[in-house]
Amino acid sequence: MARGDEITKERLRKLEEMRKQGINPYPHKFKKKDNASDLQKKYSKLKDEEFGKEAVIAGRLMTLRNLGKIAFGNIQDFSGTIQIVLQDGKTKKQIFDLLNNFIDTGDIIGVKGKVFRTKRGELSVLVDEKGSLEILTKSIKPLPEKFHGLQDKEERYRKRYLDLIMNPEVKKVFEKREKILESIREFLKLKEFNEVETPYLQTVYGGAAARPFKTHINALDMDLFLAISPELYLKRLIVGGYEKVFTIARNFRNEGIDRWHNPEFTMMEIYQAYADYNDMMKLTEDLFEYVAKKVNGTTKVNFKGKEIDFKAPWQRMTMAEAIKKFAKIDVLKMNDNEIAKFAKENKLELKSEKWGYAVQSVFEHFCEEKIEQPTFITDHPIESTPLCKQLRNGDKRLIERFEPFCMGTELANAYSELNDPILQKQLLEEQQKMLKKGDDEANPYDSDFVNAIEIGLPPTGGLGIGIDRMIILLTGQESIRDIILFPFMKPEENQENK
Repeated sequence: MARGDEITKERLRKLEEMRKQGINPYPHKFKKKDNASDLQKKYSKLKDEEFGKEAVIAGRLMTLRNLGKIAFGNIQDFSGTIQIVLQDGKTKKQIFDLLNNFIDTGDIIGVKGKVFRTKRGELSVLVDEKGSLEILTKSIKPLPEKFHGLQDKEERYRKRYLDLIMNPEVKKVFEKREKILESIREFLKLKEFNEVETPYLQTVYGGAAARPFKTHINALDMDLFLAISPELYLKRLIVGGYEKVFTIARNFRNEGIDRWHNPEFTMMEIYQAYADYNDMMKLTEDLFEYVAKKVNGTTKVNFKGKEIDFKAPWQRMTMAEAIKKFAKIDVLKMNDNEIAKFAKENKLELKSEKWGYAVQSVFEHFCEEKIEQPTFITDHPIESTPLCKQLRNGDKRLIERFEPFCMGTELANAYSELNDPILQKQLLEEQQKMLKKGDDEANPYDSDFVNAIEIGLPPTGGLGIGIDRMIILLTGQESIRDIILFPFMKPEENQENK
């Protein structure tokens, strides 16, 4: 029998014996009054062997050293850790008996006792004659081995509950994630944006070039799609009279999984009437600067050994300028055949040999990874989206779109939104044809959205920000899996499944 199985068998024996003795191993409630970190702060100036007041704590027993007449344990709650002490002559015999016979590391216990500092300077709670110790949850399976902990990343992502127990510093990343989201909302509320909600289940998906997840509603016997973007719904709201809206939503895209991509992710989209992509650029850099200062106290972040500075204003380059800098060619002076030939010579995959698709591929291959500091890449090819206005006073092959890049990845996407209903209808009809021909990232035709544009969409600036990527950079983490509590994982095979 494996060591883990032996431990589980012994704990089940203890569980049965506890019940025989009338001890409830899973009580309904416990009146916890104090948190570990609060006690550490409150008694930070308590001297060695001095006593404070009574405390009532609860948490998971992480370590236990039972020396017979004295025992030391380490309790971990959501805020931190604190030591407990049981001592012969000061702790009731029945409490020592409970400890000796039934309690193991990993159990969740409640303790009442007097706060004091040991001779060695460790703040502790002494279970004295007026104190108590209760078992609140009997743990059946052992925690990972203390000194090696939970190191395997796949196991940590798959069993986040163990990761949080064994690696308490992980929780700080998710606490910072929460603060980032709070700061984003605070920033937008100060600018008088309304937060709204959009459907996750949609009859027609759209708003991004992505493959959707398909599902079915039994009540109506019809197929539905999980949202790939909230864009088309937010634009409907601008048509309806809202002038500043945003949503922080889950998006679902049936595509690759890597350090920047998870099939389910958090996206924020913002739409502002009477604005354009220049306004969205200003909003983007101001938002990042505000959140960085609020959460980290500085606009500078260390990411993989390099310092990033989110202080506004950010650098701006057109896509053509970036390609000229990194690929050493001037795409604005090249026709379809010339740019396609260059792409093929460099073994780039092309969705089409049209000028815009080739330009996009050249940029992705030669430029993206070389952009480290926050930089707006503006004026994209018209083929890149059917939802954006053409560039005013410039090359009609280009649109008023930007994507900010940082450390080789795209952080956001924004347009001067297309509001010409005739052109919008034409472009979406072309997308529908591409979809039928097998382009599974093309947008289906959304007749209700076209109808909304025909009612009248004011000049509008739109912005989508990848919240997870923003959090990766602001927390200095390696992967999107490090900042999502439950990233998508392939099911773990075990003997029972087999």
